[in-house]
Amino acid sequence: MKKIIITTLLLLATVNTVFAQEIYTEVKKMAQEKVDDPNSAPIVKNINKFKVDALNYMAMKMREQMPDSSAVLLDNMAISLHNFINNYTRDLVSCSQQPAAYQTKVISAYMDASYSNPLFNDSDEEVTLAYFIDGKSVTRFSLDTDWRRAILAAEAAMKKLK
Repeated sequence: MKKIIITTLLLLATVNTVFAQEIYTEVKKMAQEKVDDPNSAPIVKNINKFKVDALNYMAMKMREQMPDSSAVLLDNMAISLHNFINNYTRDLVSCSQQPAAYQTKVISAYMDASYSNPLFNDSDEEVTLAYFIDGKSVTRFSLDTDWRRAILAAEAAMKKLK
């Protein structure tokens, strides 16, 4: 009986790991497809280019700084990044009829949520803040972000704005 339970638990753990790797890969694949699609609007390409770069950055830094971390962490970060960007674009669209000052506050809330929640504390600001300091980028966020915490911070900031 113990062998059956242990075998079942090991099988479930393996399935969860594979599933996690598939989610990261799928989020990255979907974003890359939009970047490569010649019919994608420039703003869509810009947003998805950020996603691809952020996902690549996370995977690279996790291999360097957290070699023992599980695929589940990368999976959670990929999902959180995807949700963060979706929430950001939703909030930008919903405030498009608001005064420019309010729109600036929404953008600043998301920028601050990203910047204030680093995951790796990477000192290479030329890389990590490339999008953040680029005034032309729609996604002015830090690549070094704990996206799980950033979502919570952005949600809290948006509640204060409303």
